[in-house]
Amino acid sequence: MPIYNARIVNIDPVETRRYAGLHKSEKFDEQIIISACEDAQLLIDVRGIWKMYDYDCKSQTVLADSPFKIEGKSITKHLEGCEKVICIAVTVGEAIENEVTNRFKIGEYVSSMLLDAAATTAVEQAADIMEKAITQEIARDGYTMRWRFSPGYGDWALTQQPALFKLTGAEEIGIKLSSAMMMIPRKSITAIIGLVKNKGV
Repeated sequence: MPIYNARIVNIDPVETRRYAGLHKSEKFDEQIIISACEDAQLLIDVRGIWKMYDYDCKSQTVLADSPFKIEGKSITKHLEGCEKVICIAVTVGEAIENEVTNRFKIGEYVSSMLLDAAATTAVEQAADIMEKAITQEIARDGYTMRWRFSPGYGDWALTQQPALFKLTGAEEIGIKLSSAMMMIPRKSITAIIGLVKNKGV
């Protein structure tokens, strides 16, 4: 169960603009977005964890100690041909969420919105960094990774989040799951990644 404390050198202002819904607003001051990214850089606490499991493609079951049957056409199709899966969890912590809330409470609505968007960008970047690290490890064993897939994508129901959450070991990095299937801290990701054996290996 490798744990990653990925370091994000720069939070992408282009993606932050997109998450803030400003990608078509050419007149919005770019420096304000950059400042939000710089503030976020100081507030994030990146933590990630992943675990690998065998996967029975025919029965769509993750072969963990407590087997997990995956339900949903889109996720099942995405994992076609996979022999193993990796379940990941990543978060950027609570401090940035608290600051987003504080800024909103004192009426700094634009600043709050942009910081929230920067936090979303940061957690996606953290997941990308972790994927790259995993890719290097599994390549040595002759596997290729599919892109990550999270509950809520396509028709993969959020009701399967608790089982995936447990498989990732998310609680070991301080993430909790509410009764409403929401992760705490909110800027967190869980996902499954399919592994396909390379031909000739």
